[in-house]
Amino acid sequence: MVTYVDASAKSRRTPGVIPLHGAEGFEGMRKAGALTAQALDILTEYVEPGVPTSKLDQIAYEFARDNDAVPATLFYKGYRHSVCTSINHVVCHGIPDDRGLREGDIVNVDLTLIVDGWYGDSSRMYPVGEISRKAERLIEVTYAGLEAGLAAAKPGNTTGDIGAAIQAVAEGERMSVVRDFVGHGVGRLFHDEPNILHFGTPGTGVPLKPGMIFTIEPMINLGKPHVKILSDGWTAVTRDRTLSAQCEHSIGITETGHEIFTLSPGGLFNPLEARKRS
Repeated sequence: MVTYVDASAKSRRTPGVIPLHGAEGFEGMRKAGALTAQALDILTEYVEPGVPTSKLDQIAYEFARDNDAVPATLFYKGYRHSVCTSINHVVCHGIPDDRGLREGDIVNVDLTLIVDGWYGDSSRMYPVGEISRKAERLIEVTYAGLEAGLAAAKPGNTTGDIGAAIQAVAEGERMSVVRDFVGHGVGRLFHDEPNILHFGTPGTGVPLKPGMIFTIEPMINLGKPHVKILSDGWTAVTRDRTLSAQCEHSIGITETGHEIFTLSPGGLFNPLEARKRS
């Protein structure tokens, strides 16, 4: 059974209890989401062959510090970095290090900044130099999947409608949706109710209501959907070593549809579209 509660009276995650946010929550998420998106825009000019992902982590940390924000992942459950950097066959939660990026890599950078207690959560793909056509196609399909999920995010629909829309796009291109990781409620908590599966059946799951705030963050694999966690306890990779891509927005359900809190101020969220314009 699902219960909806006024978010102002809720301070911890409770299974099956979904907070509904008012004007204060939406305004808080606008500020947090905008700052996160600005930071990810800044990283665009640094994603080049030879640049280590530790440099991207440092830039994100310094940006947060200079803007009175806190990276949510820093020391979260022992994690020691401000971003996650997931390269090629890494599905998510890749750890920044001092190895340089290589021409042809694709990398997802996942960043959440806490601004005045609100969590702005987003991730996007970055191509490193010239990438292969199959890598381009994977990114195109991943972003198309997110767009399809966003189109389904409105009152009267369900979380299952979001997942089904994403799944249809990915599997229609003979790619697969990762099942092991999901989108999630967000706001004054990093991870809250509801969970947002990126696959599913239309009309099932949780009914969407105005005031719900959550992420949609599909992870799409060129091969099979199966993943494994490496010995570091964080890094998730594709079992068949095929490429994986992810993109993520934080959104709020409104009376007529949804509001995206993490839109790129520079129009850089989709790197392939940004390249076409440049």
